[in-house]
Amino acid sequence: MNQESRFARLLPRTLLWQTFFLIALLLTLALATWSQIFSHFEEPARARSLAQMVASVVNLTRAALINAEVERRTELLIELAALEGMRIYPAEPSDELEPLPDTRGMQLLTDEVRRQLGTHTRFASRWKALDGFWVSFRLDPDDEQDFWLMLPPERLEQTGALEWLVWGGGALLAALIGAYMIVSRIGVPLRNLARSARVVGSGRTPPHLPESGPLEIATVARAFNQMAGDLARTDADRALILAGVSHDLRTPLARLRLGIEMSGAPDTDVRAMVTDVEEMDRIIGQFLDFGRGEPQEPLQLEDLAGLLADIAEPYRLRGIKVRLDTPPSLPVPVRVLPLRRAVRNLMDNAVRYAGEESPISLILSSRGDEALIEVADRGPGIPEADMDRMRHPFTRLETARSNTKGAGLGLAIVERIIASHEGRLELRARSGGGLRAIIHLPLEGPRRGRVLAAGSEAGRE
Repeated sequence: MNQESRFARLLPRTLLWQTFFLIALLLTLALATWSQIFSHFEEPARARSLAQMVASVVNLTRAALINAEVERRTELLIELAALEGMRIYPAEPSDELEPLPDTRGMQLLTDEVRRQLGTHTRFASRWKALDGFWVSFRLDPDDEQDFWLMLPPERLEQTGALEWLVWGGGALLAALIGAYMIVSRIGVPLRNLARSARVVGSGRTPPHLPESGPLEIATVARAFNQMAGDLARTDADRALILAGVSHDLRTPLARLRLGIEMSGAPDTDVRAMVTDVEEMDRIIGQFLDFGRGEPQEPLQLEDLAGLLADIAEPYRLRGIKVRLDTPPSLPVPVRVLPLRRAVRNLMDNAVRYAGEESPISLILSSRGDEALIEVADRGPGIPEADMDRMRHPFTRLETARSNTKGAGLGLAIVERIIASHEGRLELRARSGGGLRAIIHLPLEGPRRGRVLAAGSEAGRE
């Protein structure tokens, strides 16, 4: 299993390279197959040609020896060895011979030579210590004495093999370049589509995809553009509806609160009813915050130490103990108003669940390339198994913190605001009881093209 997983990691992961790898493998196999087919059908013709050359050399050598004067045969043999590289020796029973390679081409060659010179013809790749193509012959068919004739091995080697290899490699390279260009026409639009899908997943409107190229790709791009446009219009309609609902609901709530305060009812009842009205107004505010989507405010360099001090002051005026721990200064590019809303949501959650008598810690620090804003309380906390679930909208615990009012949007709003900064929200159990909510913000500000989900997943490991 480990070997299989290691092998799987070596394989390409993207569609572009997987398809290119398969096409390259197919082309290579096709080229190798056609090479074998060509060799298979070309070998008989080549064997006949080489056999004719060998038979001609043997016949000419035999004729030269027969017609040469006896005293000049030695001189003839020396000239053949010097000029043609051929050697001729009488065969003896004690000759040490090494057979020719047992290949199809060599078998075809020897069979054809025997057909032309006679069945008595023998072959060898080495005679005593001399390597070459050795073939036996007789001066007269009725003689019992054989002679060995050696042809230089280069005469039998296939000419043009290197040229064929170069041309075949060039053709394969051209085919692979063409295959890459074809596959890239699919890979590039798919990468653009995946990038735009991540933009939609982060709550933003993606750029318009080009609706060109192959019919299938153009159809997918057109459908995606239509979907993105529908989502943008739906989001705009949602914001408009929420704004109208806010105005229509908050005006009666304001009148209701004024009527309660002027009703003359007992103070205890008035405070309870006013608290309910304020809770309703707060829930409407959360719906509006969540419905606004991703903040559109531009980034600006802000001193987070001063920002947290401003946020903490109203809570102190209400009598809530806030322990503020910040460096003298820590400037970070942020969207100020949305970040204020996110930190206030965490502070409100801490006050709501831990109580106004319990101290709250608001801590600012930096680590590596991140700025960390931590809000810690001594409330009932969130079980480890429910921390990821609590980031989703309209989610509340059945136990622990469920005895308080709320719409279940606080952490979802914070998560969305921090995601717009390409940061992440981390929830941890606090030692001794309580919850630590930590906002991670990049010190250099959001970077284009970064996958937000990757940072979120890294923070949960």
